[in-house]
Amino acid sequence: MKTALTIIGFLLFAVGLLALILSLVGLKLSYLTWIDASSRGLGLVIRLIMIFGGVSLMYVGKMNEID
Repeated sequence: MKTALTIIGFLLFAVGLLALILSLVGLKLSYLTWIDASSRGLGLVIRLIMIFGGVSLMYVGKMNEID
């Protein structure tokens, strides 16, 4: 389970960071175009949530369990 959390967290972080960098250049990932449908500000917030959520999942996945 912890390995799955780490992998999901890394993928979420990588896709969020890639989407953020591409949006700064003016490009978009085709499967994430719905993020900017309402407004660009909300799209930025969603991308940042993806990045920080991914880092959080990786952290939780790497923590030792307290018995």
